[in-house]
Formats: sequence, C-alpha cells, structure tokens
Amino acid sequence: MKLHDERRDYERAQLRRAVLNDDPFKQFADWFSAAKASGLLVDPTAFTLATVSREGQPHQRIVLLKDVDTEGFIFYTNYASQKGQDVEANPHVAMHFAWLPLEQQIRVEGRIEKIDQASSEAYFQSRPRASQLGALASAQSSPIATRDELEARYHQLTEEYEGQPVPMPKTWGGYRIKPSLFEFWQGGKFRLHDRFIYRLQEDRSWLIERLQP
Repeated sequence: MKLHDERRDYERAQLRRAVLNDDPFKQFADWFSAAKASGLLVDPTAFTLATVSREGQPHQRIVLLKDVDTEGFIFYTNYASQKGQDVEANPHVAMHFAWLPLEQQIRVEGRIEKIDQASSEAYFQSRPRASQLGALASAQSSPIATRDELEARYHQLTEEYEGQPVPMPKTWGGYRIKPSLFEFWQGGKFRLHDRFIYRLQEDRSWLIERLQP
C-alpha cells in the first residue's frame, strides 16, 4: 500500500489563546456542543480509551462518554473486562476524541476510579432493556466458541426475566476519569496546527501553553 499521496490541507478554522476558556471542562463543553450541533459527526460521544496492562502492554478501544461532571468524564463497562483488569493494575489512562470532519482532536490524560454503585445502578436501569440484557449476557473480553452461544444466552435471559427488572451484573458499573491534562488540537494550514495544552497545577489551577505542531 502506497499512501504517501493521501493528504489534504487543514483550513477549516484557527484556534487562538484569546478564545480559549480558562477552564478546560468549559472549553470541552463548548467544543462538544459545537460538534454535536454541526451534524457532521455520527457519534460525538465516542472516544478512544487507552489503558496499560500489568505487563506494560498498551490497549485501546472505543467507548462512549455518558456524563461529564465537575470532577471528570464518566463511562460504563464491565469491570471484569480487559479495560477493567488494566485499570485495576494501572489507574493512569488517556482519552482521545477524533472529530476529523471538524479537523479537531481532544486529548485527556488522568487517573480513573469507579463511581459509586448507586449511580451505576441508576444509569443501568435507565438503559434500554435490550442493552441491560446484553450486559448481563456477556462476560466481556472472555473467549466464547460461537456467536450462537452468546445469542442463546441472551434469549435465555430474556425469557428468565420476562416481566421482571433486569438485575445489574455484579461486575458492571461506571468509571470516572479525573483529568490532569487536556490538549485541544485544531488542524492548521501548512501543517501548522494549533495546539493548546492545559496542565493541572498543585493549587488546582490550570496552566495553559501553546505547543508547536
């Protein structure tokens, strides 16, 4: 595969310090709202979550952002999955939003922690019933012989809990990523991209710096 001619210039917008919010959470909210309103993204909540295993092996996967509060970014998963095993060994993680139609990227680095069980239960019960049953049916990241076996488990549970609430799996729940670093990237002409980084200081303020592309 020869891909050296696959290129384009980035001319959609510029990012200047004067327009940045001093609070990276508010800057994220501004960009997210604009991304959602643009209609150009199929799923603006999708981000790449990077973790590192106990053996030092990096892993990445796409997950969906479900909430942002004053402390961090929240998503839900199976705690016994590969990502759950990784963060149990190493709580340092990274997030990456790639909003390519807008020529924007957002990187976030920080520590991850479980949210309280009551909040996980409340979110689980708000999910569509099919999603609840899917979470109960799947031992995420564990091997399985065939898809038929997985679907059979799903249909078994559908019958078992007909007319009853679906219980949240014991190994399922939410995580909160508490950031110590943000980077906002806007594609620029001549490959002179605009990059601004926010670093959390000891006094809980954010140091903002422009990075070279």
